[in-house]
Amino acid sequence: MTNDTTKTATPVAEPLTLPCGVTVKNRFYKSAMNEALAGRNCAPTEAHVRLYRTWANGGAGVLVTGNVMVDHTQLGEPGNVAVEDERDLAMLRRWAAAGTENGTHCWMQINHPGRQSPITINRHPLAPSAGTVDGDYGRFFAEPTELTRDQIRDIIRRFANTARIAKKAGFTGVEIHAAHGYLINQFLSPLDNRRTDEYGGSLENRARFLFDVFDAVREAVGPKFPIAVKLNSSDVPIAVKVNERNGAPGGFNEEESIWVMKQLEARGVDLIDISGGTYSKPVIQSNDGAAEDRRRGVYFTDFARRIKGELTVPVALTGGFRCAADMERALGEGITQMIGIARPLAIVPDMPNRILRDGWRSTVSLPRITTGIKSLDKAFGGILVISWFELQMNRIGRGRRPDSRIGGMRALLFALKQHGPAALAPRRRKGHQ
Repeated sequence: MTNDTTKTATPVAEPLTLPCGVTVKNRFYKSAMNEALAGRNCAPTEAHVRLYRTWANGGAGVLVTGNVMVDHTQLGEPGNVAVEDERDLAMLRRWAAAGTENGTHCWMQINHPGRQSPITINRHPLAPSAGTVDGDYGRFFAEPTELTRDQIRDIIRRFANTARIAKKAGFTGVEIHAAHGYLINQFLSPLDNRRTDEYGGSLENRARFLFDVFDAVREAVGPKFPIAVKLNSSDVPIAVKVNERNGAPGGFNEEESIWVMKQLEARGVDLIDISGGTYSKPVIQSNDGAAEDRRRGVYFTDFARRIKGELTVPVALTGGFRCAADMERALGEGITQMIGIARPLAIVPDMPNRILRDGWRSTVSLPRITTGIKSLDKAFGGILVISWFELQMNRIGRGRRPDSRIGGMRALLFALKQHGPAALAPRRRKGHQ
């Protein structure tokens, strides 16, 4: 990274008031990454406390946690935290207190994986419909059981309960994960959702589960508590060379996404976090780091420009922001109101402070993650990237500094030591941020 620190005023420093009336102090939105730090029984740990205290004191306006699952028997990745009752309330309170230091907001991302739960950690996944995962990753997942109406109602209750506990613990908001091929995204997608009842068929029916979850969460936390929703612009990643507006053929597309966003706005959502892609069509296509960033720039900007005049609710645009100039340009164009950042904060945890306080104009260059063995890189490219960033977060959580010199082989061995064989199963490629 470069070292230009010429101080200038920046729109990233401006506060933002959300529809619920809550104000966040600046436009830095630390997007979710799976920390893989959960202890026994999917409990939060002291490492979560240290990691989020570091980020909170690094200057971000909002910190969004990694996946917190609403059911400990249905996990999306190794090391997920699960919150379904108050048994871990004391540690959740410590986590929330650390994440809200320095006037920071800390929002819990709440999720259910549906069929997207690796067979190494779950042989009995649940989904809107039966059927295997498409693509090369299908062999890593057990065929799910179709959810009954009673099970759907139970999951809706679980989302609301987890949100209630998050608020009680001191988290200052929640983000409902409705993207990346997890359960809510599965309901939205006609490729995954082949139901013939009130939760399948038309877009209105396929979106019913998300709306029921949102309404239940709103009732649980009240009108003045921020609720964000992470939503795919479409089920196709931007690296796939097809018409992005049409999405994955037969899947959830941009027209449908805009309709869902408008419905969420009418229901009182406080922020929409734009993303895209699924397991079978993941967003990130390589482990090339900065080289990939240069090829692709800031993600989902075309879609963000398209919805600029469609919505009044604040939007977070996540993926590809590596320097203040790109952040300021996006805010100046009005295509986003929050700057979503994830991977750079695992390397430079105080990046917001450097930009806001020190006038830092540098570019964070993400390293190319490689084991040095082409066959291993090809076999485990996506896992390698995720494991490398999990290792950096683990270092911060243990009170150490991140180290970008660490190689891919060490990251792979770290993942195996932490998670056993489950580490080698594909996980949602969150590393695109």
